[in-house]
Amino acid sequence: MSLAICKRILYVHFMVKKSVPSCRSDCPLNVCLEMFGDRWSLLIVRDLMFNKKYEFKDFLAAKEGIATNVLSDRLRRLEQHGIITKATHPSDARRVDYRLSEKGLDLAPVLVEMVIWAAKHEKTEAPPSMVRRMLNDRQGFLADIHANHHAEQERCQSKTA
Repeated sequence: MSLAICKRILYVHFMVKKSVPSCRSDCPLNVCLEMFGDRWSLLIVRDLMFNKKYEFKDFLAAKEGIATNVLSDRLRRLEQHGIITKATHPSDARRVDYRLSEKGLDLAPVLVEMVIWAAKHEKTEAPPSMVRRMLNDRQGFLADIHANHHAEQERCQSKTA
């Protein structure tokens, strides 16, 4: 094997290892919890998915009150795991937009089930009409999330073109 190939293998090995932390076990629940299982990561995904918030300042303004250092860390981790993407804002190159990747968008059924569970067992701010739609037309609700996400992606891409 040539020296160049060996260097490339080492580079890829260490960069992949460095960019995506390994999990403590391969248990599916553990894998999920290590990627997005803390409250802040799920709230960022919630804001991207349901609240059309895409910028650092938007996440910071959420009423849960995340600290800037925690927000920076969670955004970095979600991006490392491929759950979100980061891009230059379409109207201002100094700003950054965060979006759900397809992998992140695939969390929609999980978040929908969590909303339904919380609304059933606790007092929440979830609009009753939205919860009813989640219960009565889950597939339609999920399809709308995907459609809205893709329409927003196209709108942003057309602004930069």
